[in-house]
Amino acid sequence: MTYVFLANGFEEIEALTAVDLLRRANVPVQTVGVGGRQIVGSHQIPVMADIEESEISLDDIEMVVLPGGLPGTPNLEQSQIVKDTVVACYEKGAYVAAICAAPSILGHMGLLKGRRATVSDGFISDIIGAQYTGELVTMDGKIITGRGPTAAVAFALQLTDLLAEKEAAEKLRNLMRCQ
Repeated sequence: MTYVFLANGFEEIEALTAVDLLRRANVPVQTVGVGGRQIVGSHQIPVMADIEESEISLDDIEMVVLPGGLPGTPNLEQSQIVKDTVVACYEKGAYVAAICAAPSILGHMGLLKGRRATVSDGFISDIIGAQYTGELVTMDGKIITGRGPTAAVAFALQLTDLLAEKEAAEKLRNLMRCQ
């Protein structure tokens, strides 16, 4: 299962593009509301999450996705369940993905030390110990980082390439005209 965390103030394009493309490629994904099921994005778009954070099961987790946005990123970082889920994924060798400001959470947790990573320009100093790449999407081991809203499709396609069956990922790229 892939869990995409949503906290009030999340960046809609980053979160929902990932959910949309993963579901198109038949990857099991659930949105997770931090603090409730109805979450309002940074552009005042209300979204009903599939589950609340307390309902997560770490048994079958393959990836956790942290979208950026303000104040979504600090709201995610304040959740102990979000941080515990990230650590559980990291420790079991599952994928950890974060985009825009959200890689700062990984930096604050010490998970980016000695790795290559990208992040929104205003948060470069928060990816503590990482080598900033400036790329739209950077993958180092099982950690995937994206730069911001412009990177939403490239980031989501990278996640899809990792989790979907090869044929489904290729079909999606063709459908999206992303070769």
